[in-house]
Amino acid sequence: MGSIGEEELFDQMVRDYYESESNTPNNIPSIIISSRHQSILQGILLEATDFEKQVLERVLMYIRNMGEPSSLKKWVVMRLQIDGYKASLCKTSWVSTSARSKVFQYVGDYEYIEVMMNINNSGKPTRIITDMEFRTQFEVARPTQTYKELIATLPSIFVATEERLNKIVSLICSAAKESLKEKGLHIPPWRKAKYMQLKWFSKNCKKVSVSPSTEMGSQENVEKVIVSRERQRKSWSCGSPSQEDWREAAMFKGETA
Repeated sequence: MGSIGEEELFDQMVRDYYESESNTPNNIPSIIISSRHQSILQGILLEATDFEKQVLERVLMYIRNMGEPSSLKKWVVMRLQIDGYKASLCKTSWVSTSARSKVFQYVGDYEYIEVMMNINNSGKPTRIITDMEFRTQFEVARPTQTYKELIATLPSIFVATEERLNKIVSLICSAAKESLKEKGLHIPPWRKAKYMQLKWFSKNCKKVSVSPSTEMGSQENVEKVIVSRERQRKSWSCGSPSQEDWREAAMFKGETA
């Protein structure tokens, strides 16, 4: 009965925090908040659908065999397009104002990869976001040990639907707020959930054209990529990377123990 009460308490805190920037959960024990952050994050990460896992596997494969592209994100988009995915490189920009004063404005911009997939039978494609630098977006000054451990749980390359991404952004921003408060630091506007969400959900989003010939150098190189892809596909059983493939991809990302 006690655990249910803690869950309800935490859920209410999260709702209050995002509905009003002025609400602060001072009456909630920090130990409950930190443990629940970790538990909820693990649950959200495990919610990944087969479609999200499929895109992630592709991205890891591309990185492992990428050579030296001029732009990593453009390279990944190009490879996804060659493999038949409806992928785009998205550039967002926005202007955000402080809740306390409309005089101060904060300008931001960001890049991520978008893949449109037909996941259900509704006929409406689902937007899957691939972020190549996801974990670094949540780094804060003088983080608490609890916050460090929470961030370490995040993948550096993150693939998710809008719904799952939004859940994680809201959760991590809540944890960042607690970390900064515990260290006696001011919470800057650009660390709040409403600002962070604009990176992936800003209405001002430009889709950048990605040309295989530009990124690969020539049509001959494009054909080599396609041949390499087919060989790789045949070498994998059931289209999934081997343990060695995953280890090499992790080494590239600097995630080895």
